Amino acid sequence: MTTPTEPVAAARTAGRSGGWPGSPGGRHGLPGGQRGLPGGRRGLAGALGGFAAAEVIAALVLSAVAGWGWQDMLDAFVVTNGLMGLTFGLCGAVIAWHRPGNPIGWLFIADGIGHATTAVTMPMSQLLADADAPMVAQRLVVTLAMAAWPWSIGLFLPLSLLLFPNGRLLSPRWRWAAAGIIATSPLFTLEMTLGDGGGTAEGIPPGYGSVSWYDDLSWLWTLTEVRGLIALLLAITSLLIRYRRADEMGRRQLLWLLLASVIVFLFITPWAFVAGTPILVLLAIPLVPVAVAVAIVRYQLLDIRLVVSRALTWALLSLVAIGAYAALAAVLGSLISSRGGRSAAVTVLVALIIAPMLPWLQRLVDRALYGDRRDPARVASRVGEQLSAGLPGVVAAVRSALRFPYIALAVDESVVASDGVAPDVVVPVELSYGGTAVGALLVGLRSGEYALSSADRNVLALVAVPLAVAVHATRLSAELQTSREKLVSTREEERRRLRRDLHDGLGPTLTGVAFTADAAANLMSTDALKARELLATLRADTRTAIADVRRLVDDLRPPALDELGLVGALRQRADQLSFRADGASIQVDVAADGLPALPAALEVAAYRIATEALTNVVKHSRATSAVLALRCGSHLEVEVTDDGPPNGAWTAGVGLHAMQERAAELGGRFEAGPSPSGGVVRARFPLEHR
Repeated sequence: MTTPTEPVAAARTAGRSGGWPGSPGGRHGLPGGQRGLPGGRRGLAGALGGFAAAEVIAALVLSAVAGWGWQDMLDAFVVTNGLMGLTFGLCGAVIAWHRPGNPIGWLFIADGIGHATTAVTMPMSQLLADADAPMVAQRLVVTLAMAAWPWSIGLFLPLSLLLFPNGRLLSPRWRWAAAGIIATSPLFTLEMTLGDGGGTAEGIPPGYGSVSWYDDLSWLWTLTEVRGLIALLLAITSLLIRYRRADEMGRRQLLWLLLASVIVFLFITPWAFVAGTPILVLLAIPLVPVAVAVAIVRYQLLDIRLVVSRALTWALLSLVAIGAYAALAAVLGSLISSRGGRSAAVTVLVALIIAPMLPWLQRLVDRALYGDRRDPARVASRVGEQLSAGLPGVVAAVRSALRFPYIALAVDESVVASDGVAPDVVVPVELSYGGTAVGALLVGLRSGEYALSSADRNVLALVAVPLAVAVHATRLSAELQTSREKLVSTREEERRRLRRDLHDGLGPTLTGVAFTADAAANLMSTDALKARELLATLRADTRTAIADVRRLVDDLRPPALDELGLVGALRQRADQLSFRADGASIQVDVAADGLPALPAALEVAAYRIATEALTNVVKHSRATSAVLALRCGSHLEVEVTDDGPPNGAWTAGVGLHAMQERAAELGGRFEAGPSPSGGVVRARFPLEHR
């Protein structure tokens, strides 16, 4: 079935131009007034991103000059800060280049420069110490190294997460959260700068902020760490609320960041509270700028739902495995003395526990992301519950059950119901009833998908059956309503015609009769001759009135039907039509024996169709003979055939339309056109219910 292009194109256009919830600008949060900004801000974004990258390159060069190996660079945080400076700086530049009105790009650039500055100043401090540079320069470089990166973690990153994706807060009530993050961000910087910053190598002096009473403020530094986690939790909470409120397009973007944020949170939590946690856990932080850049600029890069589904499944499985291992190890520790035997037993038991849980966890996560497509019966049940609410409710139920971004129902190449925002790829699924296509279900594919999966097709095939029945029933209901309206309209037109004929024709004639009768009565004794003339006029007017009444009666029902019956009336009409329009004779035969008594409406319809068909034969064909046949069984069939030469396809005129409407009014079927032996007009009326 051909996809209705105009409605789908309109839906796609709406999807491409639709904004984020609460965002009057484009879908990426760029206000309309900021589009078309001068290239100066883009140039600035590129320059700052390049500066961060240059700092990272300089850090690697200086580390090599200082003779640092991989472990030295790792211990001095050159690796972690360098990677974070590179990813935040470049990703921020990309965002600011494409969305200069979104502050997230600029916050990421500042974040990247902070990390990159720390990365480059750490080996620089070593080189200055080795060169026995002035103490002022050494302490200044160490202070810069200790004070540059905390702003990135304490301020720029959580604030960016609060503003994601459109550069604005979730609501005005979230201003307190942003204000709290900004106001408390210096605490983390103080924690990093007030301590002894010269612990990277011997001979490196502390920074200017180092104080001797640093350990006395341990309670404050613990509070600062808690503050950092609260800031991240607030950001993640904001993202979850945005995801719940967002449309399908917004959810695709948020899934990128939600996945990265959860991973980072799981890695950073041990770093903040568990001593001895490897420094490499900080390498999870660069996932955030990459996810944000992809979400804002290229959120349709791949099917993020599939990535989240697999990631959440294995994350939950890992937590279960770790918990089961720890619990079994504690229980079996007192029962099995051998460490090797205890370890083997725990491993076997954990494997036995996890094996049946993996499919269950996968189904749980898939249901959250793909809906109930693995349970077609549940989807069909939800669709059935919405049938009474109409087609829009059914369409919404299908989209909600299968987590599609867009579902629309097209009937007669126009969308009658839709739900969601149309993506770039929309696939039609044909709906058929009784072997005839009655519509199509337009399915917007999920991000990263280019065709319907077999699971989706199976569910949609099951849903298509009741939906096709609903579409067919809706169409029949609409046709019935149209037929009722047409009947009412026809009845009112007939009443109007009768009123006009009575008022304009018979009414004045009868009024004239009454006046003439009065005048004749008044002149009877004084002017007999004039009275006789008036009586003659009275007789003529009376005949005219009688003729008008007869004409009105004949229009309501042909009198020949009451006088001769249907067959006799048709034979009489056939005898009257024995000559064509060009004067040539035509033989018209009527074959109608054994007809039962028929309802009055059916008699009139058969008579009108038959006489109109015979009249058309006489007027328009060059036939020499015609046959009118009436056959009655389960249907009453009226057929008029002639032997006229075929003149190509017939053009429907007033007569053909009138015959077709008469047949449709009584639930019949009508067909007319040329045949190999001449022309044929056929009408069939059902008789069972009569």
